Amino acid sequence: AVHGARKMEDYGRFLALLVSALLVGFVSVVFSLVWVFHYREGLSWDGSPREFNWHPVLIITGFVFIQGIAIIVYRLPWTWKCSKLLMKFIHAGLNTIAMILAIVSMVAVFEYHNARNIPNMYSLHSWIGLTAVIFYSLQLFLGFAVFLLPFAPVPLRAALMPIHVYSGLTIFATVIATALMGITEKLIFSLKNPAYSASPPEATFVNCLGLLLVIFGALILWMASRSHWKRPPEENAKVLRPIGGTPEGTEAESTMTDGSNADKSDLRINSEAARKQNLKLDEAGQRSTM
Repeated sequence: AVHGARKMEDYGRFLALLVSALLVGFVSVVFSLVWVFHYREGLSWDGSPREFNWHPVLIITGFVFIQGIAIIVYRLPWTWKCSKLLMKFIHAGLNTIAMILAIVSMVAVFEYHNARNIPNMYSLHSWIGLTAVIFYSLQLFLGFAVFLLPFAPVPLRAALMPIHVYSGLTIFATVIATALMGITEKLIFSLKNPAYSASPPEATFVNCLGLLLVIFGALILWMASRSHWKRPPEENAKVLRPIGGTPEGTEAESTMTDGSNADKSDLRINSEAARKQNLKLDEAGQRSTM
């Protein structure tokens, strides 16, 4: 009974953090839209400052909000009975959407700069931002190739999973920091009369947006780093079969069954070893962030 009460308390705490993160993330997206429509002339694709405005909106919507959801999608308790393969597709799909929106936002910046003869890639914000996009693209590609497609051997997946998790969380934190640099840079360049230092309403509003981004990032990283909120290993013990193939990590079992005279006790031993290997891999991958 005590264990059950503690489990329900943990679930309630996670649910409260999840709702808070979704609310803060959604409000951040709304703030970005209010900023560009109320203070910055709106959105268009004509080489004007309105085209540049796509950059903060798409970065906050895709690279921050959607990427954050993708990071914690494995932690949602009501998905623990779903197929792990289905959750991988959802995780990969959300990250793909975030990647597309980030690329479109970068195109908007370059086109705006070129139309106004503004130099490209001269600020620290642009350096770190482009680096984040490049590493995010590599993370997404390797995630597809190693963890989603059924060709990578299990030992390789187990070896790369900690790197995959660490790099995903690092990229997310870097994106938050880069977004804060970007909105500050935009305010300094845009606010002239009154200046940013005079704290006009736009400056105060956008500073609040920055605080929301920090809170959202902190909530996501906290949920992703709590080991007791990870997908339970007993739900991951089912090995997923690729179409027309054998279960992951059961190569030893499949070779044993090729011969009609295989010893049954050896088969059981190899099957158990393969099952444990898959269980260990799944336990290592609960915080997978593609």
